[in-house]
Amino acid sequence: MVSLGTPLSPHATTVLLLGSGELGKEVVIELQRLGVETVAVDRYADAPAMQVAHRSHVVDMQDADALRAILLQERPDLVVPELEAIATSVLAELEQEGFRIVPTARAVVLTMNREGIRRLAAEELGLPTSPYAFVDSVDEFARAAGDLGWPVVIKPVMSSSGHGQSLVQGPQELAAAWAFAQSSGRGTQTSRCIVEGFVSFDTEITMLTVQNHDGTLFCDPVFHRQVSGDYAESWQEPAGTTFPWLDDAQRVAATVTSAMGGWGVFGVELFIRGDEVIFSEVSPRPHDTGLVTLVSQDASEFALHARAVLGLPVAATRWPGAAASWPLKVHGSGVPVFDDVDAAYCVDPSVQVRLFAKPRVDGERRIGVTLARGATTDEARARAREAAGAMKVRLEE
Repeated sequence: MVSLGTPLSPHATTVLLLGSGELGKEVVIELQRLGVETVAVDRYADAPAMQVAHRSHVVDMQDADALRAILLQERPDLVVPELEAIATSVLAELEQEGFRIVPTARAVVLTMNREGIRRLAAEELGLPTSPYAFVDSVDEFARAAGDLGWPVVIKPVMSSSGHGQSLVQGPQELAAAWAFAQSSGRGTQTSRCIVEGFVSFDTEITMLTVQNHDGTLFCDPVFHRQVSGDYAESWQEPAGTTFPWLDDAQRVAATVTSAMGGWGVFGVELFIRGDEVIFSEVSPRPHDTGLVTLVSQDASEFALHARAVLGLPVAATRWPGAAASWPLKVHGSGVPVFDDVDAAYCVDPSVQVRLFAKPRVDGERRIGVTLARGATTDEARARAREAAGAMKVRLEE
């Protein structure tokens, strides 16, 4: 039996998020719909989830002492990491002291560092992956690339959303790719990288896998297209579409998530080549490509995550047609201002716009997403893309 308290009272059920971006914002909204008291933590003020949480804290989450102090101050019922750059040793220690880490401290430790999750998937679980090597210098990078064969992909072991990732076609690109990886990794140990043999695939998907007290639930596959390692669009085919590789995809996803343990949504990224399923990565939290579920399902990945971590039953009914998402990105410095938002909604009645309310942009950032439905996949994707193009973004000081 699950009991939930009333926020801002001695009986509150409290959830603390480590990381307060756009995905965390949606999780906070779903938790608040269930009367959960929410605390948002990030390294900068006014992050998206902070704007909708009951309380917030600004702290360097890689500072172990500072992070421990915040968690001991709040003493939440659940700690929900929403990004990779965290002093994971603190979470492991506090879990031993009785704190509940979602999904588990071990899962967070494994996925913060690509080496941990790749060795688990390939070497312990025997799942098919791309060929790979871990390197600590540009010379090791050159040797690994020669052994794997060109082209190769290099990624910092501590990064996400394509940060520091490059497709390297030949030796002449080695130095620039290595420098990019070193400047873009997250965490305190940015020199180590994974070098992967390039996988020629037909498509790539995210299997949103929900572990809960009743077992494992799979959302319909989320197809996505990436540019430089970051998602450029995602979509779900009409409900009921069958795929010859689906059973294997679910088996691979269930294998890796059950090995990590805990409850909640896992975003398992897979390559599909013919009928072959190849493991790529996993995030122990809602996935950016899963933003499409805000319009494709009666319970989005964020709602499913909230219910699962609280021990509530989970289920997701699909919209019968297709659905798609198209992220809004901007490059430069300043505060985002959105013009012609009405034009996006005029594309089709199914269109929805989510503006993330990031307080400032410095460099390239994802600042919103357009969502759309359609009778066919092509129709849904075209509507989401057209809605995004109808809007204009300017950066102001």
